[in-house]
Amino acid sequence: MATPYEPPRPGLEFLARAEVTLDEALDLGGTPHGRRRVVPITGGRVDGPRLSADVLPGGADWQILQTGGWVRVEARYTAWTDDGSLVSIVSRGVRHGPPEVMTALLAGQCPDPSTYRFRTAITFETAEDSPEHAWLNHVVAVSSALRRPDAVVLDVYAVC
Repeated sequence: MATPYEPPRPGLEFLARAEVTLDEALDLGGTPHGRRRVVPITGGRVDGPRLSADVLPGGADWQILQTGGWVRVEARYTAWTDDGSLVSIVSRGVRHGPPEVMTALLAGQCPDPSTYRFRTAITFETAEDSPEHAWLNHVVAVSSALRRPDAVVLDVYAVC
C-alpha cells in the first residue's frame, strides 16, 4: 500500500571528538577471516558539547586486514564521564585507501587523512537510570577518523 510520506532525510549533530590512545599492535597472523591484529587501548579523552569523558585502559581494537590492504575495525572500550557514569562504546568500520597509504599507516606513519577513508558506526551503552547519559542508549552515531602512531582521533556525530 502506497503512503504519501517519505522517509525523513537524516542529518548529523556533532557529539564529541575522541582521542583514543593505543599500545603496539599484537599481530596474530593469518586466520580464516584474514590477518588478525589486536590493538590495546591505553586511555584517552572524549570531549564535546554533550559528552565529556576519560577513556579507560583495557579496551582494544580487533582488526582484520583484508586482501587488498583495507582494514575492518571493531573497537570496544569504556569511558568514565566527568559526572561519574560509565559508558560502553563499540565502534565498527573500515579503513581503506591506496596500497602505499595503507602500508604507511601499518608502518606507524601519519599520511594525510584525506588520502584514505576511515569511518565507523558507533553504539553506546550506559545505565538507563543515568539522568545525564541514558539518551546515548538510543543514539545511532557515525565517525570520521584518522590514525596516528599512538592514537585514533574520531569526530563523532549523532545521526538525527
